[in-house]
Amino acid sequence: MGVNLRDLSYFEAVAELGHLGQAAERLGRTQPALTKSIQRLEAAFGAPLFERAGRGIRLTAVGEVLQARARVLRSASDEALREVADFAQGNAGHVRIGSGPIAADRVLPALCQLLLQEAPRTTIDIAVGPSMELRQRLAEGGIDLLIGLVPMPDAAFETHAIFEDAVVVATHPGHPVFTLPQVTLAALLDYPWALPAASIPSRQWLEAVFQSHGLAAPRVQISANSIPLLPALIARTGLLSFVSRRTLVEGSHGALREVPLPATTLIRTLGVTHRRGGYLSPAARRLVDLLRTRGEALIAEAYP
Repeated sequence: MGVNLRDLSYFEAVAELGHLGQAAERLGRTQPALTKSIQRLEAAFGAPLFERAGRGIRLTAVGEVLQARARVLRSASDEALREVADFAQGNAGHVRIGSGPIAADRVLPALCQLLLQEAPRTTIDIAVGPSMELRQRLAEGGIDLLIGLVPMPDAAFETHAIFEDAVVVATHPGHPVFTLPQVTLAALLDYPWALPAASIPSRQWLEAVFQSHGLAAPRVQISANSIPLLPALIARTGLLSFVSRRTLVEGSHGALREVPLPATTLIRTLGVTHRRGGYLSPAARRLVDLLRTRGEALIAEAYP
């Protein structure tokens, strides 16, 4: 069964917009041309891919399966073209990096500097976001490397650990929590917090700790989708927060102090992950090597 990659790209546009006319306008093609592409795909798979839905159309069950696989097929095609182009041009190529906020804030600048010193013609795309969201992009071929939390074992991915990180409760040194004779989970609920957005795994873990002890979740006064923003926020506001222990250093925003409590100490491993068997440009392979050999040192330099 032969499937035209152009037909797949047209199908993806129609599926996304749910309207032939809008898809034709976006792609700069005529509606009859798109209709023929869809008909060729339906003939190849032996089933309809769309059904009427009001003034538009929507995917059938078969269409939904194809939409999920089309991204993977297109990614494989793009990777093949990149590999041939890199070989033909004899250059280091292009690397697409997805990074969690911890690595992006201070490690990526030094890492990119090292890479460009070795291969000045390299081009780099960087996307910063939660590791969970970026992992989906990695699986679909939208990025080459993910620098962030090590995922659960998965045969589709290959991961190399870089360093271990601890996330702890912290605040300004003058916070009244430090005058308590004993710090407990219940005592921490007496104070307001500045925490990452509810979708961030570290916040979910912290709230689960309180709930597992039969307690309410912390009272969040400030919620931020930027984790690097939190140290400055808590230094200025005096709120409690949940941040990497590596950020508890003297800086322009003033010193921060850990609130020591084993129950609220999250130990996690950060590393670099790529698709097993996926194409990695020479630049991407070198980046993996740099992280494996110098990643811990780069972290130490970033947080002296």
